Amino acid sequence: MNHSTWRTRRTRQLAGEAVEYDQEYVDARLAGDLGQAVSDRRIELDLSQAELTERAGMTQPQVSRMKGGDTVPTLPLLRRLAKALGGTLNLAIDEGDSRVAFTLHAA
Repeated sequence: MNHSTWRTRRTRQLAGEAVEYDQEYVDARLAGDLGQAVSDRRIELDLSQAELTERAGMTQPQVSRMKGGDTVPTLPLLRRLAKALGGTLNLAIDEGDSRVAFTLHAA
């Protein structure tokens, strides 16, 4: 998808029209949202990438690829990430839409 195609779709969406997205776009957006949520939570906890990798039993390249939205982690890895980041990872996946958020565990 090139920029002008995305812009046209975004303009139509803002105008209230129904817009369909390619599955690759939806998947890439979910991967990017997940990477951003993990990065934001890591920064909130004042953790370095190295500390996160140790807590979650990951490698630094895994964290880096996930942060960039280049990969989607497995379910067991998502579970370890949630535990390492002290919260519950919430993924809402719907046709053409996705949301990623952390819910903090009560202190």
